[in-house]
Amino acid sequence: MRRLSWFNVTSLTLGFAFLYIPILILVIYSFNESRLVTVWAGFSTKWYGTLLQNQAFLDAATVTLKVGVISSTIATILGTMAAYVMVRGGRFFGRTLFSGMIYAPLVMPEVITGLSLLLLFIAIGLDRGIFTIVLAHATFSMCYVSVVVSSRLVSFDKSLEEAALDLGCTPFDAFKSVTLPIIAPAVISGWLLAFTLSLDDLVIASFAAGPSSTTLPIKIYSAVRLGVTPEINALSTIMIGIVAFGVITASLVSKRNIARIKRDEQNALK
Repeated sequence: MRRLSWFNVTSLTLGFAFLYIPILILVIYSFNESRLVTVWAGFSTKWYGTLLQNQAFLDAATVTLKVGVISSTIATILGTMAAYVMVRGGRFFGRTLFSGMIYAPLVMPEVITGLSLLLLFIAIGLDRGIFTIVLAHATFSMCYVSVVVSSRLVSFDKSLEEAALDLGCTPFDAFKSVTLPIIAPAVISGWLLAFTLSLDDLVIASFAAGPSSTTLPIKIYSAVRLGVTPEINALSTIMIGIVAFGVITASLVSKRNIARIKRDEQNALK
């Protein structure tokens, strides 16, 4: 096994420190007794209680969770369909244009995407609100789901689908009974990625949101402009905990599914 050099160890240490020490400081100061976020005055959890009584933040969190769940579900369905067409569709007329339209949001600046969606909503007379935020988030997160699912479909053994078709399954039944369970870890990962992107988005949501549909990132940004408060530290800590729990859960589920698939394949070969 190749040993890490001192340069690699130093680089990794500095890189992880640069990324995670500010987050660690934020979490620590969310338990600060003082209202001043830079002065430690003792351990306290009162700011979490104060946060739970702040109706504006609670309403924004409700909107964010609602938008995240709906938009990530739509993006996962459309992204999985697009990935399946790209990998299994072969050559067809308009394939280059289709793939370009799918992957364009990956390289498109968010401000351009948000502005174009805003002009579209204005042109068709659609009032901005939760529905427009859902459409915007599903539009730009669908490409991420497509990339994740495509990478799994490329390495998928197509002979399993062909065997199901030979046994009398329709293409839809073969996809539902064979393909989908095997690529389920990638689909779940795509959903979690889309949900995280929706939870974190500020730029596109600021263009698509209306007066009565403020998301949590917009609310936090508006509050930070007046100064950082311990409530924002507490809210950020809760969001970090939710994302960390989701990542760990998805990792455990993915490992369990991979182990089950390998076990089933070994049993089938016996």
